[in-house]
Amino acid sequence: MNRKSFPSLLLLTLLISCSLPNVTITQATETPAPLTPTVTPPPPLPTAEFGLAENPVILALAPSSNSPGQINAAKALAEQFTQRTGHVVVTVVPDSQAALVDALENGNAHIVLLDPLTYALAYQKELVNASYAVVVENQTTYGAQFIASRKIGFKPYFDELTQTNTADASVALAQFADKKPCWSEETSPSGYIIPLGFLNANQIITRPAAFVQGHPTVVRSLYVGGICDFGATYVDARKFPSLEDQYPDLMEQVIVVWRVPDIIPYSLLAISADMPQDMRDQFVNAVPAIMQTDDGKAAFKSAYAIDELVPVNDAYYEDFREYMDQSRIDLSTLVK
Repeated sequence: MNRKSFPSLLLLTLLISCSLPNVTITQATETPAPLTPTVTPPPPLPTAEFGLAENPVILALAPSSNSPGQINAAKALAEQFTQRTGHVVVTVVPDSQAALVDALENGNAHIVLLDPLTYALAYQKELVNASYAVVVENQTTYGAQFIASRKIGFKPYFDELTQTNTADASVALAQFADKKPCWSEETSPSGYIIPLGFLNANQIITRPAAFVQGHPTVVRSLYVGGICDFGATYVDARKFPSLEDQYPDLMEQVIVVWRVPDIIPYSLLAISADMPQDMRDQFVNAVPAIMQTDDGKAAFKSAYAIDELVPVNDAYYEDFREYMDQSRIDLSTLVK
């Protein structure tokens, strides 16, 4: 090699080495996540058609129905409903009124007999539709009365001769403001809840009440005095036999100040709101046909203590539900 060309070759080598990129090679250490296979869940099992043996209509007895006669009568009613509607009907006995409401809510009761409080709670929950009212002594509803001792000086706004009120509730009940009531018990529609609803609806504030346990006890408390200023009972608790014997002048000394109209139901037959309308119509129409037979009437009597039913709807109980709401009582604490 020519010694003169050596510096040029060295320079060329340096230039080439400077122009090469600086590449660093590293080895991958992470393991890729395994693929998760997509699993399609199986389709839900089909529900049997409502009214078939696998998904029957359920006729509920009252919670107190524990005698063989009641249970057998209910089964006879279920058979008659099945024959007349073509839908399979079975029976059940709930443990309590609260359990009956739960059964309605869970689809485990469809035809039910309800007392006033249980009906009001079930209606609030949109669980039932009223279909038939139970008739008691030719009436389907009853009222209440505000009573007081004549000695206190309250003005009566009820005419004993004509059995009618002579003023509106707003006028008659205003004199109870800041007075102490005697109520029967917390679960009594006529001895507490509905009268309280009328007081609240008319913005009448009273003193804390005394719960004296029983309508006759309310009457007795007012006659004797010193416990409360006024009270409420069913019509007419003053005629309770033991009271008349004990206090011969009671009817003169304990007066009716105002009477609550007949808006409280005795009890009623209702159908689950979840039942399709056409099926509901079938069962509603089957009731009078069953009641017209000797066996059917006897079964209603034995199973539910029902002698007579008349058709109604929820509008029939609108006033009752209004004053129940006005009482501002949580019904779920009373229905047990």
